[in-house]
Amino acid sequence: MRNPLIIFLFVFGLGIQGRSQNESVFQEGEWFKFEMSYSGFLKAGEATLEVKKDYFKGKPVYHVVGKGWTTGPIKWFFKVEDLYETYIDMANYVPYKFIRKIDEGGHTKNIEIEFDHVKNKALVYNVKHDKHKEFSTSEDVQDMVSTFYYLRNELNVDGLQVGEEVFVNMFFDEENYPFKLKYLGTEIIETKFGDIPALKFRPYVMAGRVFKEEESLTLWVTNDKNKMPLRVKADLAVGSLRADLDAFKGLKYPLKIIAKP
Repeated sequence: MRNPLIIFLFVFGLGIQGRSQNESVFQEGEWFKFEMSYSGFLKAGEATLEVKKDYFKGKPVYHVVGKGWTTGPIKWFFKVEDLYETYIDMANYVPYKFIRKIDEGGHTKNIEIEFDHVKNKALVYNVKHDKHKEFSTSEDVQDMVSTFYYLRNELNVDGLQVGEEVFVNMFFDEENYPFKLKYLGTEIIETKFGDIPALKFRPYVMAGRVFKEEESLTLWVTNDKNKMPLRVKADLAVGSLRADLDAFKGLKYPLKIIAKP
């Protein structure tokens, strides 16, 4: 089973309409916790996302920290401890630096990426092997974590038709990744917090070792100003994975709940 935090974060690139809003829909102190389950019954892990305020080379930034780890029986034969960090410009939400430090069943990586948005370059430092590389990127490219926060400020489904596809340019490790997904409309989903109106999407992924087919993922985010992640389901090559929002705090706007449990 692949690291649940990677799967969870990677699919929340949602598609953009227009330029960034002046006012962010998220804020310092926002925090999410997710519970992962494997094949519908086996607890697989937990993940958290937290927004802090910080400085990067003298510039005020949002510092987002994502953590993921395995729990329960899975932990005993496949231990995961992952850390993701991104430093995001507070005006246009592009990343300045991305950190990926993972340990997945003994497979380790320690990657730091600095983005030059003037020259459209990504400067990749492999800490583990002490190697530096430079790559060309698309304009206003995003990393895996900053994509989610960037698009929460850009997402506008008013002009989208059900079945329409949208695109996002991302850079991950040492690769430009053209991400594509399909808008599936709206839905009311049951959560531990109550029934919540949600937007539904189907990302396209690479079929093979991890996923059964290109359309193996389904995801839901709140249909309100927060665009808060609620759930993701993944059909894997072996079994399935589900992530559900378990706790949150620090939302900028009230959460819209139709009926409480």
